[in-house]
Amino acid sequence: MKILNLYCGIGGNRKNWGDDHEITAVENVPEIAKIYQDFFPRDKVIIADAHQYLLDHYKDFDFIWSSPPCPTHSRFNHLSNVQEGKKIKYPDMELWQEIIFLKHWFKGKYVVENVISYYEPFLQPTESGSHYFWTNFVFTPTPNIKRGIKRKDEEDFLREQQMGISLDGYKFKIKRDRRKLINNCVEPQTGLHIFQEAFREYKTLL
Repeated sequence: MKILNLYCGIGGNRKNWGDDHEITAVENVPEIAKIYQDFFPRDKVIIADAHQYLLDHYKDFDFIWSSPPCPTHSRFNHLSNVQEGKKIKYPDMELWQEIIFLKHWFKGKYVVENVISYYEPFLQPTESGSHYFWTNFVFTPTPNIKRGIKRKDEEDFLREQQMGISLDGYKFKIKRDRRKLINNCVEPQTGLHIFQEAFREYKTLL
């Protein structure tokens, strides 16, 4: 099966997919793409605009996972911006462009993932943990992961440990860059669960 992993980050969603498929990952930040390539050396990693890559290459794949940028949709960011008097931005509509595009033009199975938004979604997603998922197949949501109150440094370590991802050995300009990479990851067990459900349905079409 040929898989496209868009806005791949460091690959939290992809971690437990194994190496039995031909996976292409797209990330526009070279430093992040390098970490992904280190984690998944068999994957083809492309440094490019994932939004445009989807439009140009969607026909080449059987399964597509897309995780467009989430800050302008996030309920937490929105609340923080209001409380701190920051400038409010328009929601980035590339998220909705991809959902609509895949729904009407893509013949394989797809997943579009984003955070839970501060507004009511235009198209109904499946809510699982702290994420929204738009798919063209049905899956059972996974339970949210409970985390106790910890010191920030300890919490970062536990989250990496919990995900089975270690960023030790990589240099970051500021500590929150490391934290942001981990926080942007879909939990690997959630990524695997959704992937298995999509693959189960995909096999019925063969």
